[in-house]
Amino acid sequence: MASSKFPERPTLPTKEQFDLCFAETLDAQVEAMKQGKRPFVALLIGPDNRTVLLKHFSISHVDHAEASLARLAAIHYTQEYLWTCALYSSWEPCAMCAATCYWANIGRVVYAARETELLQLTGEGNEENMTLNIPCREIFAKGQKDIQVIGPVEKWEKHTVELSDKYWRPIRENKMA
Repeated sequence: MASSKFPERPTLPTKEQFDLCFAETLDAQVEAMKQGKRPFVALLIGPDNRTVLLKHFSISHVDHAEASLARLAAIHYTQEYLWTCALYSSWEPCAMCAATCYWANIGRVVYAARETELLQLTGEGNEENMTLNIPCREIFAKGQKDIQVIGPVEKWEKHTVELSDKYWRPIRENKMA
């Protein structure tokens, strides 16, 4: 429900724009992992469906990429402008991140892989990632704004899971040892 206060969202990205944004997202995830960061990344994409406005890595188990990016975006851009932007994420935003995107007024959230897939990678009881089984769509559905959600995206979900497993596998195996 876009109110008259906020402009209409731009058209959906073309397949080419969509793939370029996800490729950029996963490139950023590789960059984060090379720096020893957790395999979570978020990009703020402008209304033209291709310009990267902000990029953020996950800092810790409570300072997630999507929430950090949404807070930065709210400082740097107006609510009206953010309504026309998209947050691309390697993983489905958790409840905290989805709520922060909502409050920042980011109009579209696009993610590659589901949180349920993340639980499979991290393993039950992993203190590094205590997933909540609350899809971001459920969080947005409780609000008063029509945040558009695209995801999971099968093609990119597989790549995200494979890439992220390089980070989580040693943690899982160390936990089992």
